Amino acid sequence: MADDPFFYVILVACLAVAGILIWGVSLFGTGGDSKKSNKVMQLRIAAQFVAVILIVAFAFFRSQGGN
Repeated sequence: MADDPFFYVILVACLAVAGILIWGVSLFGTGGDSKKSNKVMQLRIAAQFVAVILIVAFAFFRSQGGN
């Protein structure tokens, strides 16, 4: 599995989601601009959607016999 380049794309996508989540929570915690915090969390939702689609595609192609 780790020899598949698609795996690394998924890993980067998941790390991006985690980074955006940490950024958003830190904005909420500091009591900064609530509109900016909300936009960052909306960005996290979009990034999470992409990551989930990539994971599902990876699982589908692996189940079809693709290495």
